[in-house]
This record gives sequence, C-alpha cells and structure tokens, in this order.
Amino acid sequence: MTPARRQRLCVVTGSRAEYGLLYWVLHDLREAGDIDLLLVVTGAHLAPEFGLTVRQIEADGFAIARRVEMLVSGDTAGAVSKSTALGLIGMSDALEQLQPDAVVVLGDRFEILAAAVACLMHRVPLVHLAGGDITEGAIDESMRHAITKMAHLHLVTNEAAAARLRQMGEDPTRVLVVGSPGLDHLRRRPLLERAALERELGAPLGPRNLLVTFHPVTLAADEGLGQFEALLAALAGLDADTTVWFTRPNADMGGRAFSHRLDEFAAERRAQGAAVHVHSSLGQLRYLSLMAQADAVVGNSSSGLYEAPSLRVPTVDIGERQHGRLAAASVLHCAPERDAIARAIRRAFTLDCSAVVNPYGDGHSAARIVAALRCLPPPPALLRKTFFALDARAGEVPS
Repeated sequence: MTPARRQRLCVVTGSRAEYGLLYWVLHDLREAGDIDLLLVVTGAHLAPEFGLTVRQIEADGFAIARRVEMLVSGDTAGAVSKSTALGLIGMSDALEQLQPDAVVVLGDRFEILAAAVACLMHRVPLVHLAGGDITEGAIDESMRHAITKMAHLHLVTNEAAAARLRQMGEDPTRVLVVGSPGLDHLRRRPLLERAALERELGAPLGPRNLLVTFHPVTLAADEGLGQFEALLAALAGLDADTTVWFTRPNADMGGRAFSHRLDEFAAERRAQGAAVHVHSSLGQLRYLSLMAQADAVVGNSSSGLYEAPSLRVPTVDIGERQHGRLAAASVLHCAPERDAIARAIRRAFTLDCSAVVNPYGDGHSAARIVAALRCLPPPPALLRKTFFALDARAGEVPS
C-alpha cells in the first residue's frame, strides 16, 4: 500500500500500563511529518489515587488534545458501569470536537470499550492494538472481543491472536501481526543501572527482589481478594533477605479493597523489619529497570508475560486472570494458594531463563504500527466491514 494523505489520528489512553505500551507509538506518530497526533487522556490517568499519571504523559512531552474525566468514586459494578457511561459521553464530545480520521486504542479495559462505542456511533474508523488475546479470568476478555467487532484494522501481538480474529470473521487483510509495542522500550531506551535505580526509588534494592502486581480478578465472586490474601501470606513467609516491591492494582472492580489491604500488609511487614515498598505508579523506565533487577515478577499482570521474558526474568503468574494468554517458558503458572505460590517463587529463584524466547516480538513494533497507520484507506472505505467465514479446510485455530 502507498501512504495516504495527511491524517488526523486520535490515540486514547486510560491507564498507566497501556500508556507504557503505547509510548513509542505515540513518540513516532508525534515525530511523523504526515500525521497530526490527537492524544485523548482519560480514566485512571486523571485520578490522584492512581498516581495522577497524566503528569508523566506531559513530562514526556506529549500535547494532550482532550482530557475525558470519567471515573466516579467507588469500584463496585455500578461505579464502573457509570464510569463507562461517562466515558462514552466524554469520548462522544471529544470526537465531535477533534474530528479525527481514525482512532487508535489498545487492549481491553472499560475506558477503551467506551471509546470504541463512541467511534461506532460517530462512524469513525477504529484501529485496535492487541486484540485476539485470551485472558479467561477477567471481564476484559469479553470487552476485548467486543472491541474487535467494532474495529476496522487489527494490529495484533502474535500469530495465535491473529488466527482468533480471523475465526471471529475479521477480514484477513486487515489483521496484521506487529508484536507488542511495549518491547520497544527494551531496544530503544537504556534502562537504569542498579545505583541510579536505587536513587530514583529512594530505597536500596535487597539481596533478592520481587516485583509484585496483583490486579482484581473480575470474574471471581470476591474479585480475587481471597487470592490476594494467599499471595500476601506466601510473601510473608519469605526469607528476610528478600525485598518486595509492589505496584498498586488497576482501577477495576474491587481495586480499592486490594489497595487498602496492601497498605495494611506493608505496614505490618515493615513493623516486623521487612523491606516492603508500595508505589502507585513507577513509570515505564523505573518499572522496567526494576523488573530487570528483580529475581522474579510475581502476580497476575500482563507485564510478566509481555516484557519479563525479554529481560530473562522469571514470572510467577498466579490464578486465572491471565489464563489462556500466550506465555514464554519463563512463566510459571500456579494456583492462587499460599503453598503453591511459595513453591513457585522458590522455583523462580533457581530458574535459568538465559535461553528464553519472547513470543511477543522483537522490539520493532512501533515502526510497523506507524507504517500501517500511514497507509489507512479513506474513512468511507475503511468503515465498510464484511464477515469472512472461516474455511474449515484452512486448519485449526491455535488455542
């Protein structure tokens, strides 16, 4: 395809993790001479309790075209539903004001679902990054697949995901494997060495270090709080030479209870002389630098599956939140039970990850994504979708 005319491309970001994945895409779009980048910031970025990470976006030099406030107080199903509704209203206003040629979103969260619905109603083409993945333990699974059916171009992280989208009836010519853009950090940005990282963190690393993130399990009856308690019990039994570095959970249903319990645990452990640190947001550079120094990544965050394998760091993936997602050999899946978690952590401490291959790409994703965006057809052509029935003779879809 040949590059189209100069385009107005809107990118929506609603959380720290997804912004980290989008960073180099945003950077390259901003530097492109033939694209006008319109950045819409929403969700947890604008909330002080989640670190007010909009400040990091501004510090990175990105101009913000619109801020869409959407989070209501509370983390119940009702609160998240109302937040999604407010996001839809705000995104509708933003689309009317910005008049983009297309909107780019990544992932599967409720903020992104709201943006996708607004695009559908306003007949604005939608480009979806990282569709086709499987995460059977969260409602994000359904939102991701719903966004797929509203999207007009799919830029996916791996071939198995691409096959699922073709199975869902998406046009194979509009499904492109680009890899995970989060891996571009590891190729394009030098990580902090140990001493510099300790200065940035304001605390020393320990002889052993664990990087821990545990998000709510939104399909569990208690949002996974019992699983979190099992994790905390396992961490409490670690040897004294292990320093634990927590990042707080997402703005999901039940997230406030997790955060409150985390603060209690950290205070209890510090009173006992343990080294426990809690951060609302580390930012991508500090987070990846700490990951590189860690002896293991523990919890149920996708970063343990996306980025950790490229750093040759083992991951202890707990429970079902990430169940079904493609994983490298460095990822140890375990039941959300204290003893199982403790055994998996001990195994991670001895696991040799030197030959691990990351299935999510090579760190050149942003260039592929921007190249695809440069060649978007005009909106009227892109908006027309046809259901492509899967030919059974083509073979099985990878699970």
